[in-house]
Amino acid sequence: MITQTDIPDVIRFKPYFKNVLWGGDRIAGFKNLPPQGDRVGESWELSPMAGHESVIDGGPFDGRTLNDMVGVYGPAILGERVTARFGNSFPLLVKFIDSADDLSIQVHPDDFLAARRHSSLGKTEMWLILKPASHGYLYAGFSKKLDAESYRRAIAENTIVSCLNRIDTVPGDVFMLPPGRVHSIGRGNFLVEIQQASDITYRIYDFDRRGEDGQPRELHIEESVDAVDFNDLDVHARKADYDATTPFVLATCQYFTAKLVNLTAPVSLELATGQSFTVIIAVEGDSVLTDAAGNPHPLAQGTTVLIPARVSEMHAAPAGPLSRLVTVEV
Repeated sequence: MITQTDIPDVIRFKPYFKNVLWGGDRIAGFKNLPPQGDRVGESWELSPMAGHESVIDGGPFDGRTLNDMVGVYGPAILGERVTARFGNSFPLLVKFIDSADDLSIQVHPDDFLAARRHSSLGKTEMWLILKPASHGYLYAGFSKKLDAESYRRAIAENTIVSCLNRIDTVPGDVFMLPPGRVHSIGRGNFLVEIQQASDITYRIYDFDRRGEDGQPRELHIEESVDAVDFNDLDVHARKADYDATTPFVLATCQYFTAKLVNLTAPVSLELATGQSFTVIIAVEGDSVLTDAAGNPHPLAQGTTVLIPARVSEMHAAPAGPLSRLVTVEV
């Protein structure tokens, strides 16, 4: 029988590769894996979502789902602070995204609206731009003031894109996407996304594309009106400090805090021991994690692991001249 003392200090998962209309072919290469197809838009790295639950890869829990593990061992995995808020439910979803084409113009509901309509969490998310093409761009927030009537009219007249704030992307750009912010990841981006565990998206405009069935993809215009923040203007990127010698806060909100760790030498990672799990995402280069017993855990670029809340000590070192990690806690 597996007990709490058998829970590994570092838990790995099998990525779920999602083929989509706008996807590309860069995720597998970034992760040093065989090709997974030429329309892989997303790699779901850590997911509690029904139908796409992350499956543990290796160790005593091999083959079990994230939700099964959390349901049985609760606070030992999640931490007291997380359990108090979310019960035995994992509250985050972590993805790599490769956009060979524009994603739809969309918006996400907040917790209140998502609970009322979908019995779901809302969707706050963060993007860290990793390897955009030279022409990479995205849309976030409005470039001019709209109200519900002018918003509907802009969609009907196919001018909604001109009403949005377009931003050219470079490595290290950080964007927060609170509920209500109209947005789209434009073509040419490669990024890591950290978000609430929700898959509720209202698609507003889809560039008149058709799905694989030849039909226009479903839009959710009226559903989106109540979700949109019409005062969301003047959105800008925050720049990650790639020279920081201590953990740099990429973003913090009521749902998660994400930090960038630039590894040029061994460091002790900051953990919220007993209170929250820690997610570690290798966003550049290879590294090695070392637990309190001195056991090494190689971490290849593109790998995401979960450090349970019961863990009190974890060290990281680069396996080359430089590597970068993103750490996330709730």
